[in-house]
Amino acid sequence: MTAPPRFFCSDAARRRGDPIAGTAPYGSVWILVEYRAGWPTNGFDGLALEPEVKARVYSAAQVVRARILLIRRHGRLRQDDPPRWAVLRYGKDGDHRQTWGTWQSSQDLTQIVNALETPGEHGRTPLVLVCAHGLHDTCCAVRGRPVARALSDRWPQLVWECTHVGGDRFAPNVVVLPDGVYYGGLDVPSAVAVVEEHLADRIRADHLRGYTDLIPPQQVALSAVLHHAGSSGRHDYVIEETVRDNDRWRIRVTGRLAGLSSFEVEIRARRTPPLQLTCRGLSASSAVYYEVTSLDVG
Repeated sequence: MTAPPRFFCSDAARRRGDPIAGTAPYGSVWILVEYRAGWPTNGFDGLALEPEVKARVYSAAQVVRARILLIRRHGRLRQDDPPRWAVLRYGKDGDHRQTWGTWQSSQDLTQIVNALETPGEHGRTPLVLVCAHGLHDTCCAVRGRPVARALSDRWPQLVWECTHVGGDRFAPNVVVLPDGVYYGGLDVPSAVAVVEEHLADRIRADHLRGYTDLIPPQQVALSAVLHHAGSSGRHDYVIEETVRDNDRWRIRVTGRLAGLSSFEVEIRARRTPPLQLTCRGLSASSAVYYEVTSLDVG
């Protein structure tokens, strides 16, 4: 008997045409911990750290709703310098903040707790993270690592592989921090193009999952505006008004610069039938998507 073909969630999502806009999880603070050995399935939680230290970091992270990600350079080349940690904060109008340190023992990571209570430095170059967490989801490794290699070759100081960022079926996923911008459904050429445009402050609607400071319907509205008006800077548009009526939203998106228009975008939510959404998911579950029903200028 022939074995059934292996299931890959990103292949299934592409065949179904799963909408990608509106799928970026909320976030404005991120904790990064460089870990050069193999990553546990559950990331930071699975590291062999002192329980008290891990509990302190988790508790401090929960207060500010920070997400904790493990990071490493692509290829896991031998490095003599100590691994690093970082606290990244998204700021409106681009006033992003970063705090960096190094660690060699569990106790060193308590510096993260103090860093979460300080503003950090502004004006530093953003980071480009590529999810390559194969133990969490196969597609993240199969699709993520070639993208991580290509981006690392182009921007070796900016690019890191990272653990699970959400939305496995949109692998490979690229996240720019602390800008708070998620991209997905990429391949090597499109990933290089998207990151190059992003670093020039031109956000493209193609492959854009969303901005992490917006709720999903707002992400979809902004994506629709970029599709209509073309690429734009990270802070060139603002969500001026959001009105919800059951499963429908009316969202006003306003350009902040001369020459940029305002838009009224109407959106409707829909729920899919139960689907296998991840490679390792044992049960089917439904997802909520948002479709644009109208877009008016003015």
